[in-house]
Amino acid sequence: MRVTLDYGKTGLEVSLPDDRLIAPPLAIRDAAPMADPAAALEAALAIPVGTKPLAELAKGKKTACIVICDITRPVPNKMILPPLLRTIEAAGVPRDGITILIATGLHRPNEGEELVELVGEEIARTYRCVNHHGKVNEEHDYLGTTDNGVPIWIDNRYTRAELKITTGLIEPHLMAGYSGGRKLICPGIAGLETVKVWHGPKFLEHPKADCGILEGNPVHEENTLIALKTGCDFIVNVCIDGKRRVTWLGAGDMLKAWEQGVNFCREVVKAGVPQACDVVVTSCAGYPLDTTWYQAVKGLTGALPIVKQGGTIVLAASLTEGLGSPEFQTLLADNPDLNEFKRRIMGSDYFVMDQWQLEELCKVVAKCKVKVVTHGLSADTLKTCHVEPAPSVEQAVADSLAEYGSAAKVAVIPKGPYVLPYVVGA
Repeated sequence: MRVTLDYGKTGLEVSLPDDRLIAPPLAIRDAAPMADPAAALEAALAIPVGTKPLAELAKGKKTACIVICDITRPVPNKMILPPLLRTIEAAGVPRDGITILIATGLHRPNEGEELVELVGEEIARTYRCVNHHGKVNEEHDYLGTTDNGVPIWIDNRYTRAELKITTGLIEPHLMAGYSGGRKLICPGIAGLETVKVWHGPKFLEHPKADCGILEGNPVHEENTLIALKTGCDFIVNVCIDGKRRVTWLGAGDMLKAWEQGVNFCREVVKAGVPQACDVVVTSCAGYPLDTTWYQAVKGLTGALPIVKQGGTIVLAASLTEGLGSPEFQTLLADNPDLNEFKRRIMGSDYFVMDQWQLEELCKVVAKCKVKVVTHGLSADTLKTCHVEPAPSVEQAVADSLAEYGSAAKVAVIPKGPYVLPYVVGA
């Protein structure tokens, strides 16, 4: 079978043995794209979920902060932002009082051509568009400490705005269950001192800190609490299909509107297989999510539910920007032994930014082998990532099937972490 995996901006066509596939390619279920999402957004701004119309909320306000996702999330900002901006300006918010804040979390800033890609040339030119800098503590306000010991430091360009708006994309998330909603605030515009605790082992090692799980998930519960403490007047969230067309759009109250989107997303992202597989071929959903090894780990964790203990995940990712942040590169270099790394992070005297992604990788390699196909990193570099380099998906699959025998089965997830795979009856 010929299958195109999401890979970079072009995709990667691969050939897989039909007689070994346990099911057709696992995909997002069919959901009709919205015929006119722009019109649906205009209606949602006027009749939102669980709160007053945006125009009414904006009346009398002199400053507003609109938070958007960074380049790693394919949010249709060019469709969302113009009506948002028109609405609040018509309600009296002056343009020079509006800030568009890019929720980088602890990722690098998005500037220049990337900023234009995010918001469009006109908005990039005519509005104040700024990046969140999670490591610059003086740009944050301290809002107290949660009962679980998480200090709340949030970007002060948001906390001090009279009107607080967030936008985002709802999809499965490897730690928080689903993205969107409260995640734009934490970790999106939270400071390092907040994220280092919230993304610490106390939360991430919990068995319910996983894709598609909300109830009992401490990661989700804590950042929801932090977002509520911080405040949010209005959200606009979307769901998208495999071609990145809008399939659901909601606006209004941060929790009520987001929960409607999660209910929609949950029904379309699940894809079942009859049994766990020896080999799972997957991606990290292509550009912009598969540009670094840090982000590509999400493709691996997404496949975990359907790979056998001792099986193999074959990941195709472009990795055009390399490993990730300098801190993540240092983390990999300093931790050649993952067992020792786990011992370090479970103590109280070790912390390196981005350690949570290596912690997630530990969960993967504890269960299965990983083979990676990429044009972006050398074989030697991949070996420092605790995975095995492979020249092609076909070769990686063939080698794995030879190892597991004639009864071995393969599953393929072309769009990686956008799909929530599960074993039927498990």
